[in-house]
Amino acid sequence: MSNRQDYAQWLLNNGMLNVSFMQPMGTLKDLKMEKGRYVVDLLGGASFQRLEGAIKAASLRQQVIANNVANVDTPNFKRSDVVFEELLEQAMNSQGIGSFAGTRTDERHLVIGSSQSAIPSSKVVTDESTIFNNSKNNVDIDKEMSLIAENQLRYNLFVQQISHEVTMMRTAIKGT
Repeated sequence: MSNRQDYAQWLLNNGMLNVSFMQPMGTLKDLKMEKGRYVVDLLGGASFQRLEGAIKAASLRQQVIANNVANVDTPNFKRSDVVFEELLEQAMNSQGIGSFAGTRTDERHLVIGSSQSAIPSSKVVTDESTIFNNSKNNVDIDKEMSLIAENQLRYNLFVQQISHEVTMMRTAIKGT
């Protein structure tokens, strides 16, 4: 182990290191003192924010699809859908993902590159343009059921990815 790892382990063992899991990403070289303890933030990076947004979108999509299914026989009901992936892609393209961005260690430093990594919120949109049957309802039960299955697979993938990332960080911290 390097001196930095030994020092971090010593801080952790002596109750002086608090490992926080939902804040901006940090490294062992950037240990910060907070309330008399050093804090290392691990799971707040852009990839975790994207995964969190994707899980929230999948959860909302499940509710919206369930509402569509519940109203399959309601006259004049218009199906809704959740838009997240397109908004995320637009946000990533507009921010120039892959471009150089500097880290500010002091608020007096200049910002280099994009300092914003805001993940867009998912939005519910209603399809007013189509009519599926004579009651002016546009819900196709077969399509909705296939969307439920697809959404469940996506949700499971996102949860597995987060679980894998946490396991990898736990292994890096513990060394086993």
